[in-house]
Amino acid sequence: MRILVVEDDARMAGVIAKGLRENSYAVDVAQDGEAGLYQAAINDYDVIVLDVLLPKHDGYEVCRELRKRADTTPILMLTARAAIDDRITGFDAGADDYLTKPFSFRELLARIHALLRRDSQLRPDVFEIGDLVLDSISHRVSRANNEVQLTAKEYALLEYLARRAGQLVSRAEIAAHVWDDTFDPFSNTIEVYMNRLRKKIDGKHSLKLLHTRRGEGYMLDVRH
Repeated sequence: MRILVVEDDARMAGVIAKGLRENSYAVDVAQDGEAGLYQAAINDYDVIVLDVLLPKHDGYEVCRELRKRADTTPILMLTARAAIDDRITGFDAGADDYLTKPFSFRELLARIHALLRRDSQLRPDVFEIGDLVLDSISHRVSRANNEVQLTAKEYALLEYLARRAGQLVSRAEIAAHVWDDTFDPFSNTIEVYMNRLRKKIDGKHSLKLLHTRRGEGYMLDVRH
């Protein structure tokens, strides 16, 4: 899952981005409203974490502009303002949730997870594909009741495929949702991670769950 953090406080943005990456999210950071709008226009995000007090365009303006563009990406607004009127302004601008600073990182994670669940396609907390079980809250993965140890990026890739189970997922879609702006589209990074996942998920099992359609993409499915 890929998240855009729009926050002008470099220290705060760094803390949020680091914590989200440690929890298997791909993260891009924009430090003003103009940059945030640009990033949202060129990339496909699963959630936007948006500060209210921003240079160039404040969070309310950014939110209104995104909704005017028919961008339905869930938006979590961050602000030091706790007044009810400020919250109402945020919701009226099109925000989906509102978190007042200071906040615990655990609460931020919980709010983001709740926003992801609102999409009917992203609702489950636990995904079961054959004998593969993936818990999106604890990030635990097991196959045939045996726990599978994955790195943060391996987990992120597997979760994205699990959310699209039974569907062919292109390389471009994986790059857009599992990696951030530092991803080199000409590298073989995705192929390397898919090979690692195959060894860990399918390795000794006769029923293979990870499938490749050469030149088209990848699929996680119980069907051959």
